[in-house]
Amino acid sequence: MSRRSALAALAALTLGTGLAVLPTQAQAATVVVGNSTELADAVKNAVPGTVIQVRGGTYYPTATLQSTADGTSSSPVTLTAYGSETVKIDGSNLPAGAWILKLTADYWNVSNLTFQNSPDSAVVCQSCTGTDWNNIRTIDGGDSGFTLTGDGTVNNTVRNLDSYGHYDKATHGENADGIAVKFGSGSGNLITGARLYNNSDDGLDFWSFSSPVTVEHTWAFGNGKNRWSDSAFAGDGNGYKLGGDGEVVAHVVNNSAAWDNAGNGFTENSNKGAIVINRTTAYANAKGGYYFATGSARLGKNLAVSNGGGSVNKGSSVVSMGNNWDSGIATPAFRSTNASTVYNARQPGGALPATTFLTTGSTSIGATMD
Repeated sequence: MSRRSALAALAALTLGTGLAVLPTQAQAATVVVGNSTELADAVKNAVPGTVIQVRGGTYYPTATLQSTADGTSSSPVTLTAYGSETVKIDGSNLPAGAWILKLTADYWNVSNLTFQNSPDSAVVCQSCTGTDWNNIRTIDGGDSGFTLTGDGTVNNTVRNLDSYGHYDKATHGENADGIAVKFGSGSGNLITGARLYNNSDDGLDFWSFSSPVTVEHTWAFGNGKNRWSDSAFAGDGNGYKLGGDGEVVAHVVNNSAAWDNAGNGFTENSNKGAIVINRTTAYANAKGGYYFATGSARLGKNLAVSNGGGSVNKGSSVVSMGNNWDSGIATPAFRSTNASTVYNARQPGGALPATTFLTTGSTSIGATMD
C-alpha cells in the first residue's frame, strides 16, 4: 500500500472526535465450550493467552480438531477441562484414518482430557515447540495413542500420560504404540510419569527420531499381546523401543520399568548410539530384559529378573556397571510381584499410583516405581 493510500485509509477510520480507530490483533480470552462445534472453533482460532475450558461430558467431533495457532513462552494457549469436570473426546464419529487432535503449533498447555476410540492416532503434535501435556489419557485407538513427530520437535513435555489399548487392525497390530516419538528431530523432549500398557505394538517407540529424548518414572507393561484375536497378529511388544531406521542417537531412560511385555523390556532396536539406561527394572518380559547387542549403550544400576530371553544381551561396545548381571552385584528381593495396584487411580496431582510392586527398598539398583 502506498503512503497516500495508507493516509486515506486512516482518514476513513477517523471518528468525529478526531481519534483514529485502528484494527487490533485478536484478543486472548477464556473460552468455555460445551459442544464439539464450539470446541473445534476454539482450538482453531486460539491466540496467545487463550484459555479453552471444556465442560464435562463426552464429545463426538466429526472432523479432526486441529490448530496451527502458536502461543508464546509467556502466553501459551491452554486447553483443559473445566474445573474438576471429566471430559472425554471420542473419535467414534470421525472418518476412517482420522486423528482426534492435531497440533502443528508451539506453546500449548493441554491437560486433564481423555481421547478415546480414535480411528487412527489419538493425539499428534507435529513439529511443535514448548508444548506441555499433563494428565492426558489416550485409550483404544486405531494407531499410536500419543505422537510427537516432525523436524523442529523441541522442548515438549509429556507428563502423567496414560495410553493403553491401541491396535491398528489394518496392519495387524504392527504399529500401535502407547507413545511414539517418530520421524523427526529436536532437542529437549521429555516423557515423565507415563503408563503405557496393553498396546498391540510397543509401549514406547522412538523409530527414526534423530535427537535424544529423555524418559523417566515411566511404566511399560503388557504390550504386544494378541488381545484382539487377530490370526495374523504382528505386534512386537517391546516395553521401550529406543531407535531404528539407521539413526544413531543417545536417548536416556531413568528410573523406569518394563514388565510382562511380549518382546524385550528395553531394546536399542538397531540404534548404535550411546543410549543411557539408568536405575530401571525389567521383569518377566517374554524375550530379554535388556537387548543392546550392536550399539554402545551405557547400562548402569539396572535390575533384570525372570525375563524369558535372559537378563541382558549386550555387545562389546556396551558399558555395563552396577547391574545385577554384573560381577559382584546382588539381586535384591522384590517386596511384591502382584501388579494389581499399578492400575489404581493416580495420586492427587497426577503422579503414578503408590505401589510396592517391583520395589526393593534398594537405594542403588532398580526402579523405585514412583
